[in-house]
Amino acid sequence: MKNEALYNYVLRLGDDSLILGQRLGEWCGHGPILEEDIAMTNISLDLIGQAISLLDYVGEIDGQGKDHDALAFLRFENEYRNALLVEQPNGDFANTMMRQFLFDAFRKPLYEKLTASSDAQIAAIAEKSLKETRYHLKHTSEWIIRLGDGTDESHQRAQKALDLLWRYTDELFSETEEDLTLISLGIVPSMSEIKDQWSKTVMSVLEEATLVIPTNNWQFEGGRRGIHSEHFGYLLSDLQYMQRAYPNMKW
Repeated sequence: MKNEALYNYVLRLGDDSLILGQRLGEWCGHGPILEEDIAMTNISLDLIGQAISLLDYVGEIDGQGKDHDALAFLRFENEYRNALLVEQPNGDFANTMMRQFLFDAFRKPLYEKLTASSDAQIAAIAEKSLKETRYHLKHTSEWIIRLGDGTDESHQRAQKALDLLWRYTDELFSETEEDLTLISLGIVPSMSEIKDQWSKTVMSVLEEATLVIPTNNWQFEGGRRGIHSEHFGYLLSDLQYMQRAYPNMKW
């Protein structure tokens, strides 16, 4: 029971990093300025690095000899457990920054709590990833404020991005019966704690950015259960192409 719960939890963490890293990688060579092109690419590499550590641990828990490559490239769409937020298309720069900000504000307090996990491997991965995630959140927070409190057009684009992406945020904090087992063992924190910290960060930054949280409370979910949006299949076709075309290829 514990192993299955741990497998599913770490898989969600790994898939979030993998899929968001893939999305950000699509900006390589297309950033609005050279400095930001490099910054987004580096954040993408950080996320892919986190995904490697997490998916390798998933393979250890599973005990079937699968490494991060097998888990990243050789699963079907309904076997991925990432949140719907991270698979949404990049859109314009404001949309990408808003998606990243909402995710970073979630990941930072989560990793902070996971550094105290009773599972030594999770604690070690969280400690290393937290250093990167703190920078990610600082970077995206500054951009959200700059865009929201900038020109009329940048404000309008940032608000539009928030209106679009807000409906995907609630899924980040979903918990399963398995998660409750891990919480009771001190392996993972309660998501209610994480949501409280996330809300404080998000409210503070959005207020400074002069952006308004949407009043439409409709929320989308399903990614945690392998039910994905229409965009996901196209993302996987890019992510998995080389491994599918040339099986067992190694760099």
